[in-house]
Amino acid sequence: MCTRNDAAVLHALFNPNVPFGDINEQNEENLQENANQDCSFPPALLEEVRNLELLGVQAAESGDLITAVQKFSKAVELLPDRASAYNNRAQVLRLQGDITGALGNLNRALELSGGKGIVARQALVQHGLILRLNGNEEEAKNDFLQAAEQGSDFAKQQLVLLNPYAALCNRMLRDMIQNLHVPNP
Repeated sequence: MCTRNDAAVLHALFNPNVPFGDINEQNEENLQENANQDCSFPPALLEEVRNLELLGVQAAESGDLITAVQKFSKAVELLPDRASAYNNRAQVLRLQGDITGALGNLNRALELSGGKGIVARQALVQHGLILRLNGNEEEAKNDFLQAAEQGSDFAKQQLVLLNPYAALCNRMLRDMIQNLHVPNP
């Protein structure tokens, strides 16, 4: 099991648009939920897969995306019914520009996780970001809504950004505050 600091580093790596340290998803309930999902796997094999994922993350952090994909793929090969490695591999595929591969891995992670838990929230957010970047804001909004309902603060921020009324209100509020500091002549 990784420490809280390790979780913050991993979160920052795979969610570069989120402020460092904003890991609301890492509360005790979520950790227990993931432990329950992992209890069905043989402990020795689970440990090997977790080590492969850690090596994959380290490779990604150092910029070696090819090795990272290899480590995550080996983890998928060993435990094809565990969602985490699919989610991690999707992040690296996205960084490599393989959007189709990333979406496929995210869909598999969501299927295996049942749409619940840390892995599902991360997959929903990543899926939503890819959809949003490709101009499919309505489907992205659905992903962010599901992730927000499960406690993702980042997804909640994305929902506000996708709401045109909220954007208009924020702009008006910003202008009013700016006028208080520097009044127009």
